[in-house]
Amino acid sequence: MVIARPDKTRHLLKVTYISCILDIKSKHILYSQNEFVDPIFNKQNPCTRQSSPTLNLPNFAIKFIISTTYNSKSVNAICPILPQFHNSPTIIPQNHKLPHAMAPSILNGERAVVLLFVSSILYSAHISILFEAISFSLLAVFALFVEISVESCGSTSLFKTRPGASSGIFLGAVTLPGLAVSRLIQLSRALLVNEVRNKDVEFIRLQYWATSTSCLCVLVFLCFIFRHDLDKAKPMYLKSGWNTKFSISSTTLFAALCCLSFAAKSSSGSYMALTLLWIVCHGFAAVKFIQHVLHTFPACASFGEALLVTAGFVVYFGDMFAFTIAKISKQLVSYGLYSISYGVQRSEISTIIQGMLLGLLISPMLFKFILKKWDFYTSSPKSEVGGYHETKRAVIFYGSLAFILLAVVPLWIQFVHDFSVHPFLWVLEFVFSEPHKRLSLCVYWLAVISVSVLRFYNISKNSKIERILLRKYYHLVAVLMFVPALVFQPSFLNLAFGAAFGVFLVLEIIRVWRIWPLGSIVHQFMNAFTDHRDSDLLIVSHFSLLLGCALPIWMSSGFNDRPLAPFAGILSLGIGDTMASMVGYKYGVLRWSKTGKKTVEGTAAGITSVLAACSALLPLLAATGHMFTQHWLSLLLAVTVSGLLEAYTAQLDNAFIPLVFYSLLCL
Repeated sequence: MVIARPDKTRHLLKVTYISCILDIKSKHILYSQNEFVDPIFNKQNPCTRQSSPTLNLPNFAIKFIISTTYNSKSVNAICPILPQFHNSPTIIPQNHKLPHAMAPSILNGERAVVLLFVSSILYSAHISILFEAISFSLLAVFALFVEISVESCGSTSLFKTRPGASSGIFLGAVTLPGLAVSRLIQLSRALLVNEVRNKDVEFIRLQYWATSTSCLCVLVFLCFIFRHDLDKAKPMYLKSGWNTKFSISSTTLFAALCCLSFAAKSSSGSYMALTLLWIVCHGFAAVKFIQHVLHTFPACASFGEALLVTAGFVVYFGDMFAFTIAKISKQLVSYGLYSISYGVQRSEISTIIQGMLLGLLISPMLFKFILKKWDFYTSSPKSEVGGYHETKRAVIFYGSLAFILLAVVPLWIQFVHDFSVHPFLWVLEFVFSEPHKRLSLCVYWLAVISVSVLRFYNISKNSKIERILLRKYYHLVAVLMFVPALVFQPSFLNLAFGAAFGVFLVLEIIRVWRIWPLGSIVHQFMNAFTDHRDSDLLIVSHFSLLLGCALPIWMSSGFNDRPLAPFAGILSLGIGDTMASMVGYKYGVLRWSKTGKKTVEGTAAGITSVLAACSALLPLLAATGHMFTQHWLSLLLAVTVSGLLEAYTAQLDNAFIPLVFYSLLCL
């Protein structure tokens, strides 16, 4: 009989207990605000602060576990919370703080990948964008600080974010500003050889400052609403006093860098003042809009996802507003801002897409206004139900939608872009300018969509195939549809993406409001392909897939010396994400983390498949006239970073991965 030494026994118990803790942690245990919240103690949602979880264990068992896991100081710190009577159950409060060893890690996998993304951009920055590079690094540090602070504080009663996801603030705050810096690097490289105009570079510079200011203002707003929770945080750097000082210092330095950047490019004080005012307006609009998004669509997005949508929405429609104001009167905008916002060459397709999206976002407001006035003047009861009420709502909805798209939107498009004919007629002329190629492509798309939708919908109803694999088949369908068009008809694909996004947006509005007769049908069909990131209120999977493929193509419509950049969404989602999910699901063994489902085998398969696709695509692009300017080392870095981000992030990968991949391909 062999008797183990006491120190070895203690070590064995410690290892066993920590292993159990890690195993339980993989079943959605959260360590927020240094609180031990366990579904075994409390079956309620760990993200909500309700009654304190209890564990009925004898006191000697609790003391034994603590003594074998921590040192004597930890025992002395924890044991006073135990009841004095051995027969009574032990109650461990949810807000009881564990020793420092159990504190959440500052640098997790997602943050490490985002830091690698930021470092890659800063390493490639040119001296001509020095102020933008410094401000971007400052924004990244501040975003990391805010994310750590928010996740240490736990949840807030002001907003209800998507359950099961991290805050994603760091990733959401640097994605669009990082993309703008990458485009600045790309255009600065082209400016040296006179392939682009200086106005094009200045326009992207203005877009960068508008985007980064929007993100910075939202970060400051998050610090403000979490200031009371930060007082309870244990680490000194998370106290609200330090938080306030760091916020003020970061904002002041950021504003100084912005002023220096525009002062170095302009000699006009009025131009710089008006430009700074325009940028600040973006920040205030972003703070207002993200509150609207989180309140209107509760539990539909994380902070990072809402921040990405907010920054993109504010900058996109802010540009549309400046475009309109500059056209109305040059006197309302200084010549410098006019030359930047309106002097940049815009295609007819981009103007049509911009106007269509604006109209689709206005139509719900018009529908609600008309419906409210109709009920008021006709004295219709609010509880009115039945076929008449549904028919009335449908007529008002489709009528208001047709009025917006056929009357209001074309007027705006013709006003700002000087179309010689009605925009709808221009689209028809554009399609029939090359009828054999473009009509054949339309027939091909309809055939692929019809076969895939009918086939996959029947499989989803009658098969036991996992839904995640079924959804990845649509990623492969995207590859079949978009790659031939992008190689041979890129301008037509730009227009087709805009039309498809408009159709998706209309169908989602019909589904949410259950507009007769398509509302229930669309809802039933969409529910067959949802996942955990979709909510009962919004289904965003199809939106994110379409936009993930379309955005790199839209952003590459101007100068582009990296032939693979427009394919960023198709490669990362259609090939990389699909292969990673399929291989990881069937053959994955080694997991990246205890709490995640992503495997090393799946990530390796995704990275390898994207590199193989790039190897096959580059000769094809060279045959069509593209110059081979993509370096394999930078390509390997871009593919690896995007693959690791897919493995670690809990955010909406269809939205973030293509933008990150595109940004790195532009370097």
